[in-house]
Amino acid sequence: MVANIIIFFSLILNIFLIFYNYKKKIKIILSSSKIKIKNLSELNPVFELKKISENLSGPNREAIIKNFCISSENRIVGMTSDYEAWIIGCLSKISKNIFEFGTCSGKTTYLMALNSSDKTKITTITINPRNIAELDKKIIDNKISYRNLIKESVYEKFLFSGEIEEKKIKVIFQNSLDFNEVNYENTMDLIFIDGGHTYSVVKNDSEKAFKMLKKNGIILWHDYVLGKQSSKDIVKYLNEISKKKKIFNIENTSLCYFKKIN
Repeated sequence: MVANIIIFFSLILNIFLIFYNYKKKIKIILSSSKIKIKNLSELNPVFELKKISENLSGPNREAIIKNFCISSENRIVGMTSDYEAWIIGCLSKISKNIFEFGTCSGKTTYLMALNSSDKTKITTITINPRNIAELDKKIIDNKISYRNLIKESVYEKFLFSGEIEEKKIKVIFQNSLDFNEVNYENTMDLIFIDGGHTYSVVKNDSEKAFKMLKKNGIILWHDYVLGKQSSKDIVKYLNEISKKKKIFNIENTSLCYFKKIN
């Protein structure tokens, strides 16, 4: 009897240790993606590789961009990877009207401005740091995502401030939940959604983005990461909406995209 009890508790302890040590992998398995993965070349011809030799391919001319790195001293929350930044930079080169939900430090905004034409107009929306106290967490919102939203909404000046590229950029200091998109409907070539990662904000920004997108325009979402707590609401919303919209995950990135065909 005692031996059985010892075996039982040993089994429970082992199960607990396995879960503790592999909880991230288990979460990823349980959070199965409902979004298909696509090769980058299927998004736009600009990403098609140029064959150099039998065993070497490289980017075509349109895929060469300007980029920069940020010092870790800035402690900026949730930046894009170098590969993701390259994708955004390439799409900016072929876009005339760009909208960004979530300015944060202005890194991605600056990247888009550096790589787009002089005639390109970039609009980016962020909460004024003075109005952070007015934010309200909804019941459906992920607690960690809400905390990060506040951490990212601390900038009144940005990485592009004072630079020549700033003339292309219009910053709207407003909660995107209160933003009226009517004047922007059917005008945007590229929309980047990387604002608040709470469910209510992701849903709001996405629904407005769908209205703002013009024919052949592209919406990009950042941070579609299975098993990551701060991305939980993004994964939830995109999995839901992918039942109605053709949304795809770009291979080897946390970016998802939608392209308006008609």
